[in-house]
Amino acid sequence: MSNIPTDLRYAATHEWVRPEGDGVFTVGISEHAQGLLGDMVFVELPDVGDAVSTGDDICVAESVKAASDVYAPISGEIVAVNEDLEDSPELVNTDPYGDGWMFKIKADDAAEVEGLLDAEGYENSIDEE
Repeated sequence: MSNIPTDLRYAATHEWVRPEGDGVFTVGISEHAQGLLGDMVFVELPDVGDAVSTGDDICVAESVKAASDVYAPISGEIVAVNEDLEDSPELVNTDPYGDGWMFKIKADDAAEVEGLLDAEGYENSIDEE
């Protein structure tokens, strides 16, 4: 059973979203996703200022097993990236919901987050995989 914090929202593509206030949301990949990928060796982050739409592939998480796209769970503008991942991509493995966050996005419409899965819905989606 993966750790699925109940205070976050989730995309079916395994990204999590945490509200930070003022329409800004922190995004990373779930513990389940990092477990499937294995040990991270590189994370290619988006550029601050990029405008993204829901479903756009905007990051690449590269592990010893595979490279996987990370998708924008909501539409908006990238306002910050986790530069610590450049030197320490393994943070995605060791602390996926904390220090392993990937980027922050200023939502075009903060209500879009309500359309994402809650913890129970996400758990059900990964149980079906």
